[in-house]
Amino acid sequence: MSGLGLQNQRVLSGMRPSGRLHLGHYHGVLKNWAKLQHEHECFFFVADWHVLTTHYDAPEIIEQSVWDMVIDWLAAGINPGSATLFIQSKVPEHAELHLLLSMLTPLSWLERAPTYKEQQEKLKDKDLSTYGFLGYPLLQTADILAYKAGAVPVGADQVPHVEMSREIARRFNHVYGKDSGFEEKAEAAVKKLGKKNAKLYSNLRKDYLQDGNEESLQKARALVEGHASISLGDKERLIGFLEGGGKIILPEPQALLTPVSKMPGLDGQKMSKSYHNTIEMREAPESVENKIKRMQTDPARVRLSDPGNPENCPVWQLHEVYSPQDVKDWVQKGCTSAGIGCLECKQPVIDCVMKETGEFRERAREFEENPEIVRGIIAEGSEKARDIARETMEDVRNVMGLSYR
Repeated sequence: MSGLGLQNQRVLSGMRPSGRLHLGHYHGVLKNWAKLQHEHECFFFVADWHVLTTHYDAPEIIEQSVWDMVIDWLAAGINPGSATLFIQSKVPEHAELHLLLSMLTPLSWLERAPTYKEQQEKLKDKDLSTYGFLGYPLLQTADILAYKAGAVPVGADQVPHVEMSREIARRFNHVYGKDSGFEEKAEAAVKKLGKKNAKLYSNLRKDYLQDGNEESLQKARALVEGHASISLGDKERLIGFLEGGGKIILPEPQALLTPVSKMPGLDGQKMSKSYHNTIEMREAPESVENKIKRMQTDPARVRLSDPGNPENCPVWQLHEVYSPQDVKDWVQKGCTSAGIGCLECKQPVIDCVMKETGEFRERAREFEENPEIVRGIIAEGSEKARDIARETMEDVRNVMGLSYR
C-alpha cells in the first residue's frame, strides 16, 4: 500500500449485515480493517442495500443484523475515531450514482460477472431474475466511486468486481472527461511543470502512447503526483492527458488483496454459517468450550493408546491459528506417540479461543448496554460519508449536464 499515489489514499470496504459475526469474519476481514484504519483514510460501511439483492423478500432480518454487526466491528477494535463507519442506505448518493452509471454500463459487462451465474446456481430456491441482482456489481462500483476510493480490500473472489469498477470509471472518464478545450488546458498545465519536467513529461507520455511502455506511464504519474506547485485539477488533467483520455472525474480503484484467512471451522472446512461450523465473536464461554470439546479428531485414534496424525485432525488447524510453537511441538509429539489424549490436546485451543472471545465480549458490553452510542457513531459517520459523496455527485452531475446552475 505504501506505493499508492495521489488518488489511492482512501480505502473503502463494506460488509453485508448477516447478524452476529464469527471468528472467520474477524480473522478474514476485521483484523485487516483494524490495521488499515491506522495507515489510511478508511471508510467501512454496512451494505444493507446489497442484502436486498438476494433477500428482498426478508426485510425483517435487516435492522437487528445491522446493529449486531456494527457492535462486532467495534468489539474487534474498529475505532470510529480512526475510521468512518456508516450505513449504505443513509447515503442516498450511492443510489443516484448507481442510476447514472447504469446509463453507460453495457448489459454484457454485468452478465459476464463470475458471481452472477455462480450465485444463481447456489441460490436456486430464490427468484434472482431481478435487475437488483444483475446490477449488484454496478451498485458495488457506485459504493467505491462515490468516495473516489483508491484501494478496496477484497478477497480473491471479489477482484473481478473491482476490475469492473475500473472499467466503468475508465468508460465514464472517456465519455465525460473531455471538457471544452481539454487539450489546450492540458498543454497549458504541462508548461506549469517547469521546462525540465515538462520535457520529461512529454517524452514519457509519447513513450507510453506510442509504444505502450507501462514503466513510462508510472514514471510520468509519479512526476505529476509529486509536483508540489500545481493544482489538483491540473494534476488530474495531466494524468488524463497522459493516458490519452480526458480529465479523471472518477479515479480507477485498485483491489487490495486481503490476506487469506486461515480460520477453519469446527469441522475443518472454512468457517461459514452455511456449514453450521462457527464460533461467534461474542459466544458465551460455556458454549465455546462445549463446541471445541465436541470437535471430531483424527478418526484413526479410536483408543487413547492409538497414535494419531495431527494433519488429519480439525483441532490441529485451530492450533495452527492460535498456539505458539512450543505448544504445537507438544501436540505433534504427544499425538503421534499417543502420549496425550484428544481432550488434553483441545485444552490450549479452548483457553486461547475463550480468551479472544472474552476480549470481544468485554469491549462489546458498553455498546450492548448503551445502543444509543452505536446509533450516534453511525449517524456521525453517515453524515461525514455523505458530505464526501455529495462532492463526488456535484462533479458527476456537472459533466453529465445535470447541474442546472
